[in-house]
Amino acid sequence: MFGCCVAGRLLQTNLQQVDETHALFEIPAAEKVNHVCVFLLGTVPFPDGFGATVHFFWPGKGSQVLGMLSNDKPSAIFRLRSVFSSTSAPPSGISTPSAFTSATSSSAPGQVTAILGLALEPLEAIAAQLASLPQAQPQNAMNITPTPTPTSSLTSIAKPADPSVLAEKIARHLFNYIAGFVPAGTNVGPESTVSMGVIARWYESFIGKVRAGGVGFLERNE
Repeated sequence: MFGCCVAGRLLQTNLQQVDETHALFEIPAAEKVNHVCVFLLGTVPFPDGFGATVHFFWPGKGSQVLGMLSNDKPSAIFRLRSVFSSTSAPPSGISTPSAFTSATSSSAPGQVTAILGLALEPLEAIAAQLASLPQAQPQNAMNITPTPTPTSSLTSIAKPADPSVLAEKIARHLFNYIAGFVPAGTNVGPESTVSMGVIARWYESFIGKVRAGGVGFLERNE
């Protein structure tokens, strides 16, 4: 479901499933990492109303919430400042899911293997977490600078979708698809008929798009 790429390294798809709501990537030689990109592979979308918070855990040091992923924001790039010290105290106010802190990892001598964790959560809870992050991220003890999320974006995440609006968009998408099979010069009206095969093809295409990337394509078709 997720992919990870550290700048200058090969793509990682070796995601470790911890439980139903937590998964992680091991980042070897983390002291050399400058940028990391996390993204959805496009094979499995998030359930409706859910997304994932992205955590960076440095063993013995603490963790930082970097940002989030959702069906509407399937990828993100974070800049990490590699000036960690094993004697530094964990940042105050940072809560690390135990699924990440209890993960075991092996490191080469003189290197640190960090954990890039993903926690499946409701979008409302994610918005609340991101809104509570301090604005001056470069001053935190881990020196991690996540890409900021605009306040307007958080507002749109927290606001639950109106089911009637979604239903209208689906119906409009179906109507536009069917209208393409009406013979030229024929007006579309209550007496117009189409083959059930046309509706079946629309359904297969529609479900395929939803599974690949959510319902964002309905916005683009407007």
